[in-house]
Amino acid sequence: MNEIINLPKFSPGKQGKEVLLELHVHGFFVFTNKTDERLAEPMKTENSFGKSRVRMNMNSDNLSSQLMLTNTSLSGSGYRGIGVLGFAGLQNLGNTCFMNSAVQCLVHTTQLVDYCLGDYEKDINHENSLGMNGELSLAFGELLRKLWAPGAMPVAPRMFKFKLAKFAPQFDGYKQHDSQEFLAFLLDGLHEDLNCVKCKPYIEAKDAEGRPDEEVADEHWLNHLARNASIIVDIFQGQYRSTLVCPVCKKVSVTFDPFMYLTLPLPSTTMRTMTLTVFSTDGIMLPMPFTITVPKGGRLKDLIDSLSLACSLKDDETLLVAEIYKNQIFRLLDGPSDSVALIRDDDKLVAYRLPKVSETCPLVVFSHQQLERPYGFGAMAPNWKLFGVPLIARIENLSSGSEIHYQFLKLLRPFLMPVEDVVNDYDGDETRNTVNENSKVEGIVSPLVSYCDAGPDSGEENDVHLNADFKFYLVDKPGSSEIKMNDPVPISSLTKNLDVTVHWSDKMIEKYDTCLLSSLPEVFKPLLFAKRHEESISLYKCLEGFLQEEPLGPDDMWYCPRCKKHQQAIKKLDLWRLPEILVIHLKRFSYSRFFKNKLETYVDFPIHDLNLSNYISHIDNQLSNCYQLYAVTNHYGRMGGGHYTAFIDHGHGRWYEFDDDRVFPISEDKIKSSAAYVLFYRRVREM
Repeated sequence: MNEIINLPKFSPGKQGKEVLLELHVHGFFVFTNKTDERLAEPMKTENSFGKSRVRMNMNSDNLSSQLMLTNTSLSGSGYRGIGVLGFAGLQNLGNTCFMNSAVQCLVHTTQLVDYCLGDYEKDINHENSLGMNGELSLAFGELLRKLWAPGAMPVAPRMFKFKLAKFAPQFDGYKQHDSQEFLAFLLDGLHEDLNCVKCKPYIEAKDAEGRPDEEVADEHWLNHLARNASIIVDIFQGQYRSTLVCPVCKKVSVTFDPFMYLTLPLPSTTMRTMTLTVFSTDGIMLPMPFTITVPKGGRLKDLIDSLSLACSLKDDETLLVAEIYKNQIFRLLDGPSDSVALIRDDDKLVAYRLPKVSETCPLVVFSHQQLERPYGFGAMAPNWKLFGVPLIARIENLSSGSEIHYQFLKLLRPFLMPVEDVVNDYDGDETRNTVNENSKVEGIVSPLVSYCDAGPDSGEENDVHLNADFKFYLVDKPGSSEIKMNDPVPISSLTKNLDVTVHWSDKMIEKYDTCLLSSLPEVFKPLLFAKRHEESISLYKCLEGFLQEEPLGPDDMWYCPRCKKHQQAIKKLDLWRLPEILVIHLKRFSYSRFFKNKLETYVDFPIHDLNLSNYISHIDNQLSNCYQLYAVTNHYGRMGGGHYTAFIDHGHGRWYEFDDDRVFPISEDKIKSSAAYVLFYRRVREM
C-alpha cells in the first residue's frame, strides 16, 4: 500500500466521520468503513532516510484490522484458515511455537505490514557484512505476504526457518527456544538487511564535558542514524540516558544509547513460601515445622531472619540450616549471601537451634543407624542402615566419650515414648511437650533420664545400660573407632566438625519415637487442585525498578578516567526518546550456573492507556508519550519447555489468540495473565 491516503481532520471531542477506504493489498482490492474518535490525520515526519515519509497514525485501529473482507463473520471457538486477511495461523514444525508467536506479533505491526506489502526489496543492502545478504528480510517479507493473502490457510514457515537456522545456528533443529531471544535476533537481522547506509562512517564519541543533555542526546542520535537507517530503526528504536558515577572521585559519565526493546526485571518483592523443620538442642522441645515467606531472589540471610522471627529465636541462640538427603546432612547452608533460588521445592531442610558459644567448640553431628534384619536363614554379617534426621550439638571442653554420650541422650529426651512398659496400669497423656511428662511416672525414673539429669560425671552405675543400648563410632577413623565412655576423644584444637555414628539397639528403637525423628516435610509441596495465591505487580513498578540506581556488579566494573582504574560505579538509566512501537520484555526467566527459574508473577499492564509521561526525562511536545497494547507473546509452563501463543488486537477491542495454526477470538479481560512475556505497544495521541 504505497498511495497516500488523505483523511479529514477531526476536532477533539467530536465523533469521527465514517470514511470509505479503498486499499490495494497484495493484488486484491478491499473496501472497509472506518470510524475512530482517536484517528489522527496523516503525519509528515522526517525519518532516518533523510526524506519525508507519509505515515498514517492508525492508533487503536491498526492497518491489519482494516484489511478484512466485508460481510465475514467470525464464529466458532477455533478455526484454521478463514476468509479474512491477517487471520492465517502458522504450522508448528516441531517446537517452533516460540518463533510462531513472535512472528505473528511482528506481522500485525501496522508499519511493517505497510512496508513489506510495498516495494521493500529496493531497500535491501547486499553489501552489509553484518547483514544476511537480504535472505532473512526476503524470507520474512514473503512469509508476511502469505499470512495477509485473502482466504489464506495456515502457513508452514519452512523456508523462513531454514533461512533463520542458516544465519543463527542456535535456532537450528527442533528444540524449544526463548521467544524474546528469537525476536531480538530477528529485529537486528532485519535492520542489517534493510540498512540503507552502504558505508558506515567512523564517528568518535565525544564526552559531554558539561554540555546540555539535549545537545549531547541529539548528537548521539544523529551519529546513530548516520550508521543505521532502516524501517526497524524508524519504528522500534528509542534512546535512553546512561549515567555512571564513580564512588571514589565522584566522576560523572553521561552517554546516550539506542534501544530496540526494554527488558524490565520483575522486582525482588516476589515472594516464595518455604517450610523448614526446626530442631532444638536444649533437650526439651520436639522438632517443629515452620512455614515462612522469603523473596524469590532473596539470600539465605533473608530466610534465617524470617525463620528466626517465626520460631522466636532467643538472643543467645543461632540457627544452622542444613539440607537432609538419605538421612544424612547433604550440605550446610551457611553462606549468608547464597541465593535461596538454589533451594528446590522438593528439598528437605532443617534448622538447628544452637547456643551462641565459641566457634572453637567442635560441632558434633550424630547420624543414626539400626540393624537391618536379613530375610531367610543362615549367618550373615550385620547390616547397619541409616535412619532419621541427624542431630547436632556444640560441646564445650570435649575430652572424653562420656560427654558425647551425655549430649546425645540429652538431644533424644524429647523423643522418649511414654513409659507404659514400666507401669502397666499407666494411662498417660500422649501429647508430649516436655520430658518430665513422658519419662517420670509416680517416682519411677528411666535410667537414661536419670543419667541425663545427673550429667556425664554421675558415675558408672548407668554405664552398662548405655553401652548395651547405644554404641558410638567416629566416622572415617581407621581400625576400631568405637567411642567408650571413659576413653579420650581424638580431637585437636583445629577440629571443627566431628561426625559420630550411633548404633541403636532394638530396645532403644522401641523406647524412642523414631517416627518423629524421621518425618520431614518438603520445602514446598503444592496441594492437588489447590489454587495458589497469585501475586500482582504493576508494570509501572517494573519500570521503576528498571530505572532505579544500582551499583555495577563485580564482574562489570567501569574504568574511571579520573581514578585510572576500574571502579564499581553507580549506574542510572533514564528514558530519553521513545519509539513508535514500544516492545517490553518481562524478564521472567533467570539463569545461574546451577539453576534455572521462571517467575510466574502476574504483571498488571495497561491495555489502552500506558502513559510514560512521568518516566521520560526529555519532553517533546510534538510527540505523545501514550501507548496502546496491540500484541502479546505468552509463555505457559516451565523453563526449557512449555508453549508460546500470541494475542493480537484486530481493532475495536477485537482480540484473537494465535496458537500456532489455530486462531480464535478471545475476550479482552483474558489478555492479562501471568503468562504474558513480551508486550507490544503502539504510540497513540494523548486523550
